[in-house]
Amino acid sequence: MQSDDIQVYLVGGAVRDELLNRPVSDRDWVVIGATPAQLLEQGYQQIGNDFPCFLHPTTKDEYALARTEKKSGSGYTGFVCDFSPDVTLEEDLSRRDLTINAIAKAPNGEYIDPYQGREDLSNRVLRHVSDAFAEDPLRVLRVARFAARYAELGFTVHPSTLALMKQLVDSGELSALTPERVWKEMSRALTEPRPSEFFCVLRACGALAVLLPEVDCLFGVPQPPEHHPEIDTGDHVMMVVDAAREQFDTLIVTWAALMHDLGKGVTPKEEWPKHICHEIKGVPLVEAVCERYKVPKDFRTLAMLVSEHHLRCHKLLEMKAKSILRLLEVLDAFRRPERVEHFAQACEADARGRLGLENRDYPQSVLLVKCSEIGKNINIKPLLDKGYQGLKLAEQIRRERLSAISGFMANYRKEALEK
Repeated sequence: MQSDDIQVYLVGGAVRDELLNRPVSDRDWVVIGATPAQLLEQGYQQIGNDFPCFLHPTTKDEYALARTEKKSGSGYTGFVCDFSPDVTLEEDLSRRDLTINAIAKAPNGEYIDPYQGREDLSNRVLRHVSDAFAEDPLRVLRVARFAARYAELGFTVHPSTLALMKQLVDSGELSALTPERVWKEMSRALTEPRPSEFFCVLRACGALAVLLPEVDCLFGVPQPPEHHPEIDTGDHVMMVVDAAREQFDTLIVTWAALMHDLGKGVTPKEEWPKHICHEIKGVPLVEAVCERYKVPKDFRTLAMLVSEHHLRCHKLLEMKAKSILRLLEVLDAFRRPERVEHFAQACEADARGRLGLENRDYPQSVLLVKCSEIGKNINIKPLLDKGYQGLKLAEQIRRERLSAISGFMANYRKEALEK
């Protein structure tokens, strides 16, 4: 497509990650000096309605016409786009959020970097391109997400960019973000290498108090030091979220980890550092957050179960078989074995998300899953052969499960004592 009138450049994340020596998965391209008709004539497929973006006929990479944006209303959709052939590469790059995302690469390998993005990459800084950054409230979440992605490389948000983020929060523009868009950004952030940084950056600019006040209010709330050497509940939850991401890397588990201690935020100060019944008090708070952001039903269910029952999992080694079976029944373990595994993983992350206890043993997780498997694999044929049906059959199956779990746990405890 390259000609004297039409120029194509690699842009965005592909250039950024290439310069950081990170894997490049998607490649986006910007086209200078072209019209939609010219791309369609060459077999490109147009996608999207807001502005002309096209899929390459062979590679399926995205090619977007260079464009400028002008604020025309509130929110992240209130923009008028100009994608005429006269828009220059520098003008297109100027509309991008961060300098590290505003670098282009020409076919000959030359970098076009009018906003010093390579310097910011070297200095490990997340810095906005221009004051137009403050026109889009979604960028508050995007910057926080990039902070979570690159925290392990030493990246931090530039003070001037954080100031603009605060300005956006103070303007009330975050209210223009749809629940679906907020959930999309949060869920993506929970898959980044250090998701806690996402919430810490949001807290630093005041956005966490607006979007997730149930999490924001946990900071500054003390816990018993004998169980929580880190003391602060907010710090603990951040450690749990990172532990869940690092150890299990399953979004539904990391979400449950984030939600598990919301009940501690409503404990009366006179009861601190204890949090009586916090696990039960947290359930309606979890439900409210999930309702606010239209969180998928299975995420909501698991998070509510973890909130209410995580202490029971911690006490598994002390529990009688009858109590273990009741917990499994609450989890619907014998129909949804994956839920038991996810529940156990979230509880394990909670146990290890504590200062100095990151590598503690947590056999409860494996034992709960094993008890679930034992109960699920009960052979019911002998019961059917004896003529059990309906409620009587269900009662006998439960007795068999209880006996099998009791035997397994007794044997485990005996072996543990002998070690």
